[in-house]
Amino acid sequence: MMRTFLLWLSEQQGVFNFLRRNSLARRFASRFVAGETSETATAAALELKHLGITTSLDLLGESVTRDAEAIGARDEYLRMLDRLAASGAEINVSVKLTQMGFDIDEALCVDNMRRILTKARELGGFVRLDMEGSAYTQRTLDFFERHLLAEFSKHTGVVIQSCLRRSTDDIARLIGMGARVRLCKGAYLESPEVAFPDKADVDRQYVVLMEQLLRHGNYPALATHDTRMIEHARDFVTREGIPAERFEFQMLYGVRRDLQERLRKDGFNMRVYVPFGTQWYPYLMRRLAERPANIVFIFGNVVRETLALKP
Repeated sequence: MMRTFLLWLSEQQGVFNFLRRNSLARRFASRFVAGETSETATAAALELKHLGITTSLDLLGESVTRDAEAIGARDEYLRMLDRLAASGAEINVSVKLTQMGFDIDEALCVDNMRRILTKARELGGFVRLDMEGSAYTQRTLDFFERHLLAEFSKHTGVVIQSCLRRSTDDIARLIGMGARVRLCKGAYLESPEVAFPDKADVDRQYVVLMEQLLRHGNYPALATHDTRMIEHARDFVTREGIPAERFEFQMLYGVRRDLQERLRKDGFNMRVYVPFGTQWYPYLMRRLAERPANIVFIFGNVVRETLALKP
């Protein structure tokens, strides 16, 4: 019932219009979304750079239905890459294929992604293909291998979700390709046929896949706020003699900022995923709807961070 309600809220333009004018709502959203423009997102990236933390910028929006929307999103990414280069921030972005026209025309999506990656390569940057729901997993991996990997291998990578039963095979294949992988647990609500329904199983698979990537992967990204997973990774790389520069931790913008800074001070590479754009309201509602327990997760992390920062 909660999921249905949150999804319904995400589609209410009237609610969105009200919240965009509400200072309290905007202030809450600003904790997790870096404004509505690439200028504000770049400013957030520069603030984090001063702390020694790198970033990946993500223009909010997905599942576009018109060519013009996909082309507009592509052009915004091209402008963003130039803006990042001019500002001195690291050139690193995340892109959803459905935002680039994946569900409209694959040829359009290929053209859009190749333009973005060509620009990123020219600037020495990196573009991560975000992973969407399980219906897109195979399509995304096929697209990555068929259209991008050979030409842009140093400038692109993909995401694998440990909640999916298929991920063990996917990780093995991607390691064999030399692909760069971001490993996350996955927030989408999936059927038990394709995903582990129990958190303990998701966590167990995350650890197994994380160890494989740390041993054999190409600069893997460990995306988690789970302190147990982070401590396990730290212990594992110490035990195996894996240098800190061979991988990075990743977290969401605004979540466990205390932990982000602590990991960086301890000598680990730390990257923050920075979403921005006018679609911040549906983004937040959909993220909560995908797993309503995220409500407790988000507020719990805010409380923990607040307590950790108290003198």
